[in-house]
Amino acid sequence: MATNRVTPRSRNLAHILLGASILVGGGTLAAPAALAETAGHSPLSAPSTEVVKTANVAKTPLELQAERLPKVTASQVLDIAARQIGISENAQGGGTKFQSWYMSSPRARETLARDGGNVADYANAPWCAMFVSWVGDQAGIRPTMGWDAYTVAYAQWFKDNGHWGDVAKPGAVVFYDWQGGKDISGIDHVGFVKKDNGDGTISTIEGNTGNGKVEARVRPKSQVVGYGYPVYSG
Repeated sequence: MATNRVTPRSRNLAHILLGASILVGGGTLAAPAALAETAGHSPLSAPSTEVVKTANVAKTPLELQAERLPKVTASQVLDIAARQIGISENAQGGGTKFQSWYMSSPRARETLARDGGNVADYANAPWCAMFVSWVGDQAGIRPTMGWDAYTVAYAQWFKDNGHWGDVAKPGAVVFYDWQGGKDISGIDHVGFVKKDNGDGTISTIEGNTGNGKVEARVRPKSQVVGYGYPVYSG
């Protein structure tokens, strides 16, 4: 298996850096940013310094965003992700609905402005982050799930918004470094946590893994860089 990753500032998003990995083929590519639909501003840009206190409990910007969104649980998001298990890319590494959706979204233009390349480059690009983004969009919680194709920037967005940590909660977005590093800059792959197995592993649902499919996996926590926490109800 090979780890593939498309780097920011590359003028060709199809440029792939290969690294050996016996566990997977996950991909990284592009970071959540603007969402024009939500109150006319961008919840995925740099986090606001505004903190609102209700009943002496401070709310993060993402928690404030969640108040204007449907009430969605982690179980509902995992159910959407699980229904995609078995979907596979084509021989060129593309052809999934996740890539097609991302290419048609306004976010693709934003990440191209950041990273360079052309929209068509996403057609066969690593799609693990696009899968996570698509699930959040289908659940109606894109402003608190984020959307991107580059996993390093995706993870950094969670951290910048104060929704980053080291606890494997169900529904959390899990970011991996196959070499076991703990720096966001080394992230190779992303998926959803289904559960912490209590034995040093986690059960997950991931896109662009194995032979380019959506699959349920069991991963060692030693390869986890950290977890991003969308805002769920209940």
